[in-house]
Amino acid sequence: MPEIRTSHLAVTRTARYAAFGPVPSLADEWWIVLHGYGQLAGDFASQCAALDNGRRLVVAPEALSRFYQPGANGSQPDARVGASWMTREDRESEIADYLGYLDALVEALGAGVPAEPPIHVLAFSQGTATASRWVASGRVNVARFVCWGGLIAPELDIASPGAPLRRTRVQMVVGSRDRFATADRVAAEHARLDDAKLSYEAITFEGGHRLDDQTLARLAAN
Repeated sequence: MPEIRTSHLAVTRTARYAAFGPVPSLADEWWIVLHGYGQLAGDFASQCAALDNGRRLVVAPEALSRFYQPGANGSQPDARVGASWMTREDRESEIADYLGYLDALVEALGAGVPAEPPIHVLAFSQGTATASRWVASGRVNVARFVCWGGLIAPELDIASPGAPLRRTRVQMVVGSRDRFATADRVAAEHARLDDAKLSYEAITFEGGHRLDDQTLARLAAN
């Protein structure tokens, strides 16, 4: 059996994102919203419609790995497609790729804009780990991080005084009947944040593993 060597090669990818609201230079705020596992950017942007007030630019980047949903036959033209931010396979490269992708997205939005408005980051489900790593990288000045139906990436340093997440308004949102962000998991996460003395707001709404229009509108207004 020959010795198998694994190497890496950086390549150019075409990333897709969906958006609504004014052009970047005319927006009062930018909201970067990251979808969950198996979702697509356009669908997730439509679920964030409660953010629309005519002055917010809402941008939903799409994860780079698309796949046919379980049970779908790839030969069928109507097979449902979803996207995933990462898997455990080649984890560090996946993280580096999407951090660079999100940085490039904000850079593209800011091209020709004299001063960037406040940037808010909202992430749902699987997207919360991705978004928290991005916010924690400190490459973009984030005014608010909304972690919805998911957890902050467990390996992040959230206790150090200079940690970027400590300079960001953090809001942890979960549905009362969320089958993934269960009461036990949420309690453990809050305990971790409390132990690190990370300031955050805990918000609950009546519902399951989904966004909620009333809660979303209320968050955006405050």
